[in-house]
Amino acid sequence: MAFFALSRIQPLALLSATDLAAAYDRLLEENRHLRRAVTSHAVIDQAIGAVVVLGQIAPEEAWRALRDVSQRTNVKLRTVAEHVLGYVQGGTLPERERIELAKAIVRYRRCGGRPAPLGDGVPAPSGDARERGGAGSAAPRRATAPAGPRPGPGRPAADGGRGTAEPGR
Repeated sequence: MAFFALSRIQPLALLSATDLAAAYDRLLEENRHLRRAVTSHAVIDQAIGAVVVLGQIAPEEAWRALRDVSQRTNVKLRTVAEHVLGYVQGGTLPERERIELAKAIVRYRRCGGRPAPLGDGVPAPSGDARERGGAGSAAPRRATAPAGPRPGPGRPAADGGRGTAEPGR
């Protein structure tokens, strides 16, 4: 017995019951893969959020950090993400992954212009007590530049007083 069925390759192809069964099995397998991919993405997205908080880095850098840990330790990204989620919930992180994650956080934090973390990814303070003018500091507080527009026409500028005609500069 033969059936007409829509196919991606041939719009109307005459298929046997065996061909239909094979197509059905292929679709079931594809469905399983898609379900697993959706689950993996959820786990990875949660791990990205955890790395954002742990490393105080942007989500893009957190994604790169997880990817780097996966590549450098030869562990699947989903598995690394599961380990990170277990770690932030009070578990342990395998030693190699912990070391690589700390290195990646340092690497991507430096790219973002933030201070590098101390030790194993613990954030460094924004400055020492002397820079902040805290207790016991001999140095006075540093003055900060006032926020506002940059020099324009009629105002002295770093370019010899000529100013600039471009708005917002």
